[in-house]
Amino acid sequence: MCPEVLKAVRVLGWGGLVIFPTDTVYGLGGHAFIDEAIKRIYQAKGRSFGKPLQLILAQVEDIGLVAYPVPEIAWELALRFLPGPLTLVLPAAPTLSTLALAGGNTVAVRVPNHELALALVKGLGAPLAATSANRSGRPSPISASQAVAELGQWADAVLDGGPCPVAADSTVVEVSQGRPRILRRGALPPSAIAQALGIRDEEMLK
Repeated sequence: MCPEVLKAVRVLGWGGLVIFPTDTVYGLGGHAFIDEAIKRIYQAKGRSFGKPLQLILAQVEDIGLVAYPVPEIAWELALRFLPGPLTLVLPAAPTLSTLALAGGNTVAVRVPNHELALALVKGLGAPLAATSANRSGRPSPISASQAVAELGQWADAVLDGGPCPVAADSTVVEVSQGRPRILRRGALPPSAIAQALGIRDEEMLK
């Protein structure tokens, strides 16, 4: 583990916040099971406490630790597109307790295709509660300098991984009701999702 990641892991461990890169955009993250860290993410973002955060995971297999039951369609999408620019909204596991769910019964999970982000979560040994590192309503940052300009005053550490290779928000797909539904269009096009699931009509994803 490089010194920068090790420092960031230590910061997360005591409840601090870290600006970090992903394949899509830069994020602001904290330990998913430290309430004060999650509260600070909401405050930094200027985000309503009723809107859940994402949980960043180290590998696809970890989805089963935070979501249950995981529909077969969700596993198909995860195995096809993760790590990558896809966020899945799934039924939260009954044992999952984190303010990142905003009191709801679903969990948004993501496995980014970025070495630093994955090293950060692996080093922490727990999910990372995160959101894009910008104030609500502002464009998502695709460089560390943009992220710092937005939320640097809230971050206790910054991981600079250079420009985000995808440079667009992840596509958010809900699979908590037994069928896939796109909640946010992003880097992964609906046509790719439809093709992976054998759906001819992309309208079925709405």
